[in-house]
Amino acid sequence: MEHNTPLISTVVVGLVLAFILGVVAQRIRISPLVGYLLAGVLMGPFTPGYVADQGLANELAEIGIILLMFGVGLHFSLKDLLSVKNIAIPGAVVQIAVATVLGIALGEVMGWGLGGGLVFGLALSVASTVVLLRALQERRLLDSERGRIAIGWLIVEDLAMVLTLVLLPAIAPLLKGQGGGDLSALVTPLLVTLGKVAGFVIFMLVVGRRVIPAMLHYVAHTGSRELFRLAVFAISLGVAFGAAVVFDVSFALGAFFAGMILSESELSQRAANETLPLRDAFAVLFFVSVGMLVDPSIILRDPLPLLATVFIILIGKSVAAFGIVRLFGYPQSTALTISASLAQIGEFSFILVGLGVSLALLPDRGRDLVLAGAIISIMINPVFFAILDRMVAKEEAEPQPVGPPDPAKPVVRDPPPVSELTNHVVLVGHGRVGSVVSTALRAASMPFLVIEDTPGVVERLRESHVDVITGNAAAPDMLQAANIGQARGLLVAIPDAFEGGQIVAKARALAPTLPIIARAHSDEEVAHLKYHGANVVIMGEQEIAKAMLLQIGATGVV
Repeated sequence: MEHNTPLISTVVVGLVLAFILGVVAQRIRISPLVGYLLAGVLMGPFTPGYVADQGLANELAEIGIILLMFGVGLHFSLKDLLSVKNIAIPGAVVQIAVATVLGIALGEVMGWGLGGGLVFGLALSVASTVVLLRALQERRLLDSERGRIAIGWLIVEDLAMVLTLVLLPAIAPLLKGQGGGDLSALVTPLLVTLGKVAGFVIFMLVVGRRVIPAMLHYVAHTGSRELFRLAVFAISLGVAFGAAVVFDVSFALGAFFAGMILSESELSQRAANETLPLRDAFAVLFFVSVGMLVDPSIILRDPLPLLATVFIILIGKSVAAFGIVRLFGYPQSTALTISASLAQIGEFSFILVGLGVSLALLPDRGRDLVLAGAIISIMINPVFFAILDRMVAKEEAEPQPVGPPDPAKPVVRDPPPVSELTNHVVLVGHGRVGSVVSTALRAASMPFLVIEDTPGVVERLRESHVDVITGNAAAPDMLQAANIGQARGLLVAIPDAFEGGQIVAKARALAPTLPIIARAHSDEEVAHLKYHGANVVIMGEQEIAKAMLLQIGATGVV
């Protein structure tokens, strides 16, 4: 039996190397992403030793992108998307235009002509889905206004790249100065593509909105966790694949709409939890696949063009994004977040330069510069976010001037107001466990407050006149806003013990004597939560076992 198959070796070597170098990177206090990228460089064809299958790595990475965008869609409603259209559409268009013009200018200097410069500039204009989402997730910004703008911006960029990939073959003769192109060759593909995108959106809103939630609810009622998990993966991957095959829409966009449709279901939180492990694993393989594309010798062969490429990605795009966000009156923290989010390039850039080379518009040298610029920008991007975190923290710490606000100066968003409740229970999470707890607290007429970050759940709680704070309890100011110092207890009902540990630690620092009760799924999670300060940790399996023994009268062993 053959044990060294390309698929298995690519996955195993990629994950093992990524783990080792990720741990090293974390140890020296830099982003683990750098370790994942270097793992790809070591596995690539430009370094000695083992060479992985690049095609397989790219396809595995695409699965990660699908699962990641599906997860984002689960936390993103159509209302959220439409709420940022006024900034996301013009912002993305202007930023793409600025990066493209800078790319054309560099292409002219390199002697590539208009066609090569256009492809090069467009490739530098679009940010990586995985990098952007990972950065927002780490800072728990997905459900914030800044996060929604960044995601909306990303969706507009993706749509622009879909149109570009369709139109580029039609206009390639014109760009090469060969003639032979007429107006219909340009207009027809554009109208067809727009029609397909509109058709996909209509199909998802009319058919998908009914079929997808109903299918998942049916599977949930079977009681099989295995079937539920399989249903989630089938929906996310199936819709993404169908969108690409039938409507010529990108995998990422198809998966995002599938998640967004499912976000209206009460099972959205459970679906997000089920996709998390594979989502993270395949996201790691994405970074490994990026590293495999890079020839490190380009640093010595083309240092100045590479420096100019990186400048366009990190500075040119960021300045354009910062300027337009500020022009629309948003605060500096929002503008800085969008700038940092877009200061890198990724998967669409690779597809676009590959098409440009195949159409003889872009030379191999241009493709190498884009690939090298991608890995350098992805490695530097965490530094941008580290600087952003410090600047935002400093801005929030500065005392606000007393007096009437300056109408010419954008207003910085204040922290959430502190609840007036006292001697109350703070409940973190309103999923399957949290909803049962809140029902019991209400029946006992005990005052309580919920911290929840799922938009649909928050709306339902407010309709039921429940005190609720929107956001993640691990984020700054959330526990203070819940008046944790005057609470009678904290109940951490979320299923993620790692995040629960962060919440417990912050609550314990704010209220040293506060009774804290959390939930766990294993002995290791129990130890983790107690280490961070939980008084009581309840493991579901143990409580079920106790209830069963009580029901048969085996009280002596409970």
